[in-house]
Amino acid sequence: MGFFSDMFNRTGRVVRGQANQGVSALEDATFEATVNQTVADMKTELNNVVRASAMAMSNYNQLDAEYQKYVKQSAEWKARAGQALDAHNEDLARKALARKAESDKQVESMQTAVQAARDASDKLKQQVTDLKHKIDEGERTATTLVARKNAAMAQRKVSEALAGVGKADNAFATLANFEKSVSKEEATAKAFDELASTGTDAGLEQEFAQLQGHTVDAELEAMKRERALPQVEIQKELPPAPGH
Repeated sequence: MGFFSDMFNRTGRVVRGQANQGVSALEDATFEATVNQTVADMKTELNNVVRASAMAMSNYNQLDAEYQKYVKQSAEWKARAGQALDAHNEDLARKALARKAESDKQVESMQTAVQAARDASDKLKQQVTDLKHKIDEGERTATTLVARKNAAMAQRKVSEALAGVGKADNAFATLANFEKSVSKEEATAKAFDELASTGTDAGLEQEFAQLQGHTVDAELEAMKRERALPQVEIQKELPPAPGH
């Protein structure tokens, strides 16, 4: 069980390592798109706030228009009451003031709603302004981040290439692999040469070759002696010269 447990742990580490490497590669590949999407999401949020602000402003404008109508009516009925008094018609003035009181009642009842609508509208307008500033800053930050990310990735690739730890398809790594392959072939060839010469002694072979050379020389000298020997015997058999 210990063996299988260790194997599964090691396999898990390999899988997690590959997964992390894949996630890192994916983050690198999608970094700019992710940053741009973040800015796009901010703009979408801005559009939502703008729509909400527009609705709040519309609500405020409607309430304010209704409020101003009653304010205007109140002023008009007051003016008419004054006209009636100037004409010494108190009864008509009293009727005008009664209508003015109705308008004043409407004005009073709407003041709170109008003020709340005005506050909500002003708050949303300020939020729109602030969000626009943040989006402008976000776009500048996004551009800077993308540029910094690209520069960092380029620097990392250069450093990896110089350190020899680049990717497998790196040109430097490819040359290094070629060199390793050639060195391996050379070592293999040398090993076979050594195996082929196993059991032989170059010095011993050379000595036998020298002995063979001496044998030929000795045989040559013997042949020379053999060819010269009959002449000597013939000279010994010749009779002595006259007068001797």
